[in-house]
Amino acid sequence: MPSSVATLPLSLVLITQNADAELAACLASASFVAEIVIVDSGSTDETRHIAEQFGARFIEQPWLGFGPQKNAAVAAARHDWVLCLDADERISDALAQTIAAVFAQPENERAPAYALCRRNRFFNRWLSHGEGYPDWTVRLFDRRRARWSDDAVHEKVLVGDDAARVMTRLPGDLLHASAESLDAYLAKQNRYTTMQAERLFAAGVRTNGWKLFVSPLVRFFRFYIAKRGFLDGAAGFAHIAIGAFASFLKHAKLYALQKRATKTDNDCSPS
Repeated sequence: MPSSVATLPLSLVLITQNADAELAACLASASFVAEIVIVDSGSTDETRHIAEQFGARFIEQPWLGFGPQKNAAVAAARHDWVLCLDADERISDALAQTIAAVFAQPENERAPAYALCRRNRFFNRWLSHGEGYPDWTVRLFDRRRARWSDDAVHEKVLVGDDAARVMTRLPGDLLHASAESLDAYLAKQNRYTTMQAERLFAAGVRTNGWKLFVSPLVRFFRFYIAKRGFLDGAAGFAHIAIGAFASFLKHAKLYALQKRATKTDNDCSPS
């Protein structure tokens, strides 16, 4: 962090579980915040010890799903302005400066929420194109005017009742320095697509064979060709190919839920 960035009236908020390998670097990168709040869902490693070394308030909370868990953490903050990070993310020096510039403005001139430019690392390479960069994500907001959605996965920040898809964008990178193995990454995609399919099915969304075929192709073309993911070499190809496969999995799992429900209805219908 640049020494010119003074302490800001801002709470850094994280949710964690067994994050000791990444947490210290994350907290050190955001040392300009006035408070650190960590809501933990059952860590058995050194996460709590590291958090306390940085003076964080450490709150234990059984897992509620991503959106509800993050809202619980935001609610526990002492400041209305919150910066929400994952343990494997880092604030770059340039981003620290632009966050400070936000707080140099009168409060009535600030936007309700700000999008940060996340740069993803994959296969130990910082991606510069495709899905990996720029990956705009809303992480800095005034909790009086914005909040996390209640989605169990792929949660998003809402301003009022609307998704904060187009917010004021801040220069400077939010570095997503994930060190998880490929096996762990693929397992996470499998879990997330299952939750997405179940949420879509419960909401009445339906798919078909055409979407099953087209959705991954559209995603791959968008990020690998249109957004030039091919310039990131093998890492870019793998990152986007896995994302396209995740689109396929989501629709395949939703299709399976539909077929199962149809079969159940047919079995229960009178002969």
